[in-house]
Amino acid sequence: MKHLKSALIITFLFAATFVYAQQAPVTAANTMDINGKLWASLWQQKAAEYRALCFQAYNIAHLRADQAVLKSSTKPKVIITDIDETLLDNSPNAVSQALKGRNYEQAAWLNWTSKAAADTVPGAPAFLKYAAKKGITIYYITNRSEAERASTLKNLQKYGFPNADDAHLLLRGNTPSKEERRRQVMKDNEVIMLLGDNLADFSALFDHKTVAERLQNTEAEAAQFGNKFIVLPNADYGDWESALYDYKYNLTPEQKEAILKKGLKGE
Repeated sequence: MKHLKSALIITFLFAATFVYAQQAPVTAANTMDINGKLWASLWQQKAAEYRALCFQAYNIAHLRADQAVLKSSTKPKVIITDIDETLLDNSPNAVSQALKGRNYEQAAWLNWTSKAAADTVPGAPAFLKYAAKKGITIYYITNRSEAERASTLKNLQKYGFPNADDAHLLLRGNTPSKEERRRQVMKDNEVIMLLGDNLADFSALFDHKTVAERLQNTEAEAAQFGNKFIVLPNADYGDWESALYDYKYNLTPEQKEAILKKGLKGE
């Protein structure tokens, strides 16, 4: 009888736990959104495959730079590059936020960038220094704010990135699109290559587009990748994530969770 009672109690507790788990409210701390940031950051910080992909991207960039300098041009040859997750690794900020159950917050981001403490993306300093020795000028187009100018330059200069000065750093203005700033550089220079982790770093074709449009435009521009467009891996954040939410930044954790689960493809 005692064994029967014990079995019934265990069964009841298991069932109650299962029901609670099924009915537990979705909070920011236990969502795919937040947990995903931790996994993505762990991969970025610890996976040799991440480093290999970065080295692969910059090895290809070396080849394209060598080819470009052999071609004659009436304009100076330049490279346009993004900064975050292309040159500088900001995963520590993502980890700190996620461990607190939070996503990106401007105040936390500004506190992080003010420290100028970001490490480099593997292969980035070596490639840009190599390009500079070949006579190629570097322009940095980033959506960091004017308030971050000094700390951004300090962080870049710490690792000896070439042309890390006010004249070659183009920060975000009234719009997140980088197209106008790219055109500004293209006006007097020949852009031989663009570096970035987000497709909007390369072309206005990818500005504020839906998931389907981004996929379609990527197919259309396939020949550019590995040639003029050099893409660095970033599973943590970017327009790929924003597009999933249709660029709605005020969604609740429950709404985000539902969207992410709906977007997954199982067997």
